[in-house]
Amino acid sequence: MSENEKLVEVQHLQQYFPAGGRGKHKKFIQAVDDVSFFINRGETLGLVGESGCGKSTLGRTILQLYHQTYGRTMYYGRSLDDLAPKYVIDTVKNLKARRTKLRELEQKRDKLEADYAKLSEKEQYAKHGELDTARKLAEDALLDITKIVGGFLVVDDLDPVIAAYSKDYAIARKLSSMEEKRQELQVDVDDAEYAKKTAEEAGKSGKDDQLQKAQEKLKQCDDQIAALRAQLDAGRKEIEALRVPYANDPEFQKYEAYRDDGIDLARLEYNEMRRLRRDMQLIFQDPYSSLNPRMSVGQIISEGMQAHNMIKKKDARMQEMVLKIMDDCGLAPYFLHRFPHQFSGGQRQRIGIARALATKPKFVVCDEAVSALDVSIQAQIINLLLDLKEQQNLTYMFITHDLSVVKYISDRVGVMYLGTMVELAAADEIFHHPIHPYTEALLNAIPTTDTVGAKELSILEGDIPSPVNPPKGCKFHTRCKYCTEICTQVVPEWEEVRPNHFVACHHKLEAKE
Repeated sequence: MSENEKLVEVQHLQQYFPAGGRGKHKKFIQAVDDVSFFINRGETLGLVGESGCGKSTLGRTILQLYHQTYGRTMYYGRSLDDLAPKYVIDTVKNLKARRTKLRELEQKRDKLEADYAKLSEKEQYAKHGELDTARKLAEDALLDITKIVGGFLVVDDLDPVIAAYSKDYAIARKLSSMEEKRQELQVDVDDAEYAKKTAEEAGKSGKDDQLQKAQEKLKQCDDQIAALRAQLDAGRKEIEALRVPYANDPEFQKYEAYRDDGIDLARLEYNEMRRLRRDMQLIFQDPYSSLNPRMSVGQIISEGMQAHNMIKKKDARMQEMVLKIMDDCGLAPYFLHRFPHQFSGGQRQRIGIARALATKPKFVVCDEAVSALDVSIQAQIINLLLDLKEQQNLTYMFITHDLSVVKYISDRVGVMYLGTMVELAAADEIFHHPIHPYTEALLNAIPTTDTVGAKELSILEGDIPSPVNPPKGCKFHTRCKYCTEICTQVVPEWEEVRPNHFVACHHKLEAKE
């Protein structure tokens, strides 16, 4: 795992679904509510919780299969220059208006904070939600600007900044289009090289003309890319020159620290997000319904590769590439032309894994990928996922309700309850030193055959509240034995109580030890 190198980060993520009603009476299913965490490159983040707690919805929202209701989903597998999304240019062009709006939100937040400080404790309970919303809106507006322009937020004259950034990202968009074109031309070169190799192996003359033409087009494209990169470098130097006068300005440097090269997935247009689909894949829960029964194994695996211009539809190399992926996933070559109904559940899941890995992704959401399989097949699939992770430097979000599985495969574990993340820590830390009462309850409910020193089995009592009308304050308070008045009124803050150990609770268990 790459230490402290984030690949994905979500902040205050919400995913609500309409559940009937109109106007003020409109209701929503609060499937994911104010979730914040990050995933480092090369790690496996396990996600556990009772059925219906929002685990699968969270994974699919991160992949933007659902349009998120609120929050920020940052992806660091590509840079802003690689993609050059339209929202960056829109932010820069409207920088003055955005800054004005930010100041208004900050003033509203500051007034609420001042009024809040004068209230009694019980009065604060009633106003805490309003203040929390104001803080999030101000923070969101701040990050929208500073993640792109950093400290330039505080300069008096924004016109040179707007001009420099607009010029820079206009070049970056051209470069991004050329890089996409280059990918298609590289496929042509690879095809021509393969055709020549195949012809020579068959004792025929190689198709040198076809290969030469493809190489010439690729070289022309490379020359254009090099020229655009030179222009982009010059534009970067112009922007850095604008930063020089503020090198010792503490306020400028304060906001400069927010600047990064991550891509906000929720702000991407459809075609921009589609370009990133190659990087982020999903392994579905049900190996029976997730495979098209009318497509052969070879067609299923190659479909994503064709969609992302990695190969052409009737590419001579396609079969060879598909067979390589099948071999990596433990599938025999003679499976190539068979159909899903001819396979067992474990074999189908291997096909699903092969399909997800065919596009060479960086991030894979494993949505209950082993829950429909028996124990022995589960072990095979988990070991396969671990091997592939090492071979291809993959990053996983592993969603499951099985605590024994998540302990084995995960580097860190997040615990969800009714759409919220209640605890997040290293796997060993979660299992040996739980801080949230819900985590403790889940661990105490694990059956054991160890009769010596084993804890008494404790089943969590009470019903899970409705996500349409969740409890006020801490959502777990209706089932928590440590509940007090503050739990019924105030949503607990998500905080780091120990290094890399996050929890949202008013009555942390370590304080009771």
